[in-house]
Amino acid sequence: MDPDIFNDFLSANLIYLLLALLVVVIIFRGIKIVPQSEQHVVERFGRLRSVRGPGINIIVPFLDVVRHRISILERQLPTASQDAITRDNVLVQVETSVFYRIVQPEKTVYRIRDVDAAIATTVAGIVRAEIGKMDLDEVQSNRSQLISTIKATVEDAVDNWGIEVTRAEILDVNLDQATRDAMLQQLNAERARRAHVTEAEGRKRAVELNADAELYAAEQSAKARRIEAEAEAFATGVVAKAIADHGLEAARYQVALKQVEALNALGAGTGKQTIVLPAQALEAFGDAFKMLKGGA
Repeated sequence: MDPDIFNDFLSANLIYLLLALLVVVIIFRGIKIVPQSEQHVVERFGRLRSVRGPGINIIVPFLDVVRHRISILERQLPTASQDAITRDNVLVQVETSVFYRIVQPEKTVYRIRDVDAAIATTVAGIVRAEIGKMDLDEVQSNRSQLISTIKATVEDAVDNWGIEVTRAEILDVNLDQATRDAMLQQLNAERARRAHVTEAEGRKRAVELNADAELYAAEQSAKARRIEAEAEAFATGVVAKAIADHGLEAARYQVALKQVEALNALGAGTGKQTIVLPAQALEAFGDAFKMLKGGA
């Protein structure tokens, strides 16, 4: 291509080329694409103009400037360790971790310079203050309650910075060796006490069960005696009725029969036995046989 022709074309269309270039620059400077994970803070002449969210955003070229690009993803502070003293004067070392996200970038940008350092300092002070209100046993047993309290307090403290604390964790509570030894001794003493209490309760229960067994045996024996007494009373009533119906002969017959049964039982013993009978016994035999014959 002839250079003269090109120069003539450029000279004739320079204004149009400059206008086209200006349009391209205006479009490039006026259209901003914000990623999903970010928010952009737009300033005009050094002052806050707006905060633009994800998507395509149009600003005034050369007047509006995207000054800050803020990530709204959740962040985690590095694990921090701080010393604290409990209400019962025990030194503990607490390891904490905090998760947060920026929800109002305009506050975060213009009110605080180092967000991570500010939150870490705030958490350290709150942890020391809250642990100072609790005994060591409460710190160990009520960790979830302590975490909830720390999270709520940190949220109140960082609210002016446009930050939302999503989670706060107490990773560990460390003690010095002397405190650990003392706690171990206390634990062993508590275990020994529980063992003695359990043993004493076992002996007490055994005594109670033995007393219950003896009481039950006494009740059953009393019932048996009552039944025997009732049977004896019934037998006595039968005999009394027989005497009333048949006279004295029936009573004599019963007495003689009992004597004969007793002598039979005595003679049924094992081995060779010598039995000396009184004269009344022989008479009882005779009386019994006479009654039997009379009854036949």
